[in-house]
Amino acid sequence: MDEETIIDKLSDKVSQVLQQYDSLKGECAMMRTELMTLKAERELKDKEIERLTEENVMKDLEIEEIITKIENILG
Repeated sequence: MDEETIIDKLSDKVSQVLQQYDSLKGECAMMRTELMTLKAERELKDKEIERLTEENVMKDLEIEEIITKIENILG
């Protein structure tokens, strides 16, 4: 009878461990998905930052050209 109790307790503990494992496995899968989403969002933001930086450089060149023209006109 004592052995049955120990086996029952052990079975319960194993069941608990398996439930925790399944729970953590699901959480890990969700985190992987979230990580992939965040990486994709970061890549889009990096591309947008690069585009805006290039646009800013072009605007600076335009401003310099305008200043040069104004200086030439004013002599």
